[in-house]
Amino acid sequence: MSEQKTVRFIITRQDNPNSTPYQEEFELPIFGRYGNSNSTPYQEEFELPYRPNMNVISSLMEIRRNPVNAKGEKTTAVTWDMNCLEEVCGACSMVINGKPRQSCSALVDKLEQPIRLEPMRTFPVIRDLQVDRSRMFDSLKKVKAWIPIDGTYDLGEGPRMPEKKRQWAYELSKCMTCGVCLEACPNVNSKSNFIGPAPLSQVRLFNSHPTGAMNKDERLEAIMGDGGLANCGNSQNCVQSCPKGIPLTTSIASLNRATTFQMFKNFFGSDHMVD
Repeated sequence: MSEQKTVRFIITRQDNPNSTPYQEEFELPIFGRYGNSNSTPYQEEFELPYRPNMNVISSLMEIRRNPVNAKGEKTTAVTWDMNCLEEVCGACSMVINGKPRQSCSALVDKLEQPIRLEPMRTFPVIRDLQVDRSRMFDSLKKVKAWIPIDGTYDLGEGPRMPEKKRQWAYELSKCMTCGVCLEACPNVNSKSNFIGPAPLSQVRLFNSHPTGAMNKDERLEAIMGDGGLANCGNSQNCVQSCPKGIPLTTSIASLNRATTFQMFKNFFGSDHMVD
């Protein structure tokens, strides 16, 4: 009788939330909600029976169903975020074998064993593989990553976007705020308040919209200050790691041009608008 094939996981765990240097240096209240508990990360190994078509999420569900580690010891269930399980919501981001990615689309058959799971360290860890991505969401608020339409409903249909522009704007709209590009970017770290590639690309997306362009200057001003476009080191890690293949570096290059014109506009007081 042949021995049953198994899958080994080494999971970096953390029992309590931990304060980060980012919180302490920039004093952002979003990370203060968990207090200053210093919980030391540790690794725990698990072994599961192999099944065809296993992915990381289904494996974590199996561990949660029967939380017994590789030593045969009863332990606590592993915590992580998930929602759609279809690589649409972006919630299940984690570092898998050293690479940030979506765990719902990470197939066990295509991963080297032991499979190492770690939380994204760009964000504060809440517990185990679960992180607080408020840093990214607050950056989206900073750049006003939406189209304000309150009070416009009685004006009829808004202007239509040209088809050529709509096609590339659709590619930018695929962003699911997963945080993978921020984790991959060396300029987004505990010593920097750089907003990261995803919020920058959203500036280009909403500035390209005929109605969103009403707030174009406001968005450009938001990324011209500290933590904005100038903090990008052009490592291009973001575009290589994006699970949706969004042309992030193309957006950043376009924004460099747009902010240059915005700077001249501010200096000379011109009303000239540049797409």
